[in-house]
Amino acid sequence: MDVVVEVGGWEHECCGEAIERNQLVDFHCIRFTGPDGRLRLVESHHGGLSVAADERVQGRVIEIQVVEEDGTAQPIHRVPSGPALCGYDDDGDDGHLEAPWTGDVVASSSVEFLITVRTAQ
Repeated sequence: MDVVVEVGGWEHECCGEAIERNQLVDFHCIRFTGPDGRLRLVESHHGGLSVAADERVQGRVIEIQVVEEDGTAQPIHRVPSGPALCGYDDDGDDGHLEAPWTGDVVASSSVEFLITVRTAQ
C-alpha cells in the first residue's frame, strides 16, 4: 500500500535528515483530518504540544514532491537535510533540489514535501 507523508516546515529545518527515492524509512507521524476531510500524516520528530506522533509509516520511498505556495507539487529526486535547506550543513550538502532522472536544479524556496512510501501492508 502507498502512503503519503507530509515532511517539512520547522521540524525538518531543525533536525530533519535527507530523504531519497528508494530509501527505507521509518517515520513517526501525527495523524489528523485536514480541512478537506481527508486523513493526513505529518512526520514529526518532536510531536505536537499536546499530540503524540503515534502513527508509524515504514517502507520504501517511491516518490518525492516539493509543494509550492500555490499548492502545486513537482517531483524531485531527494529532500536535502533540514540544515542543508537552511544553508548550514557541514556534510557538503548544498541543499538544492534536483529533478529526478535529469539532475536539473528545481527552483523552489519551499520546505514542504510529500513523500510517498510503499509499505508492506
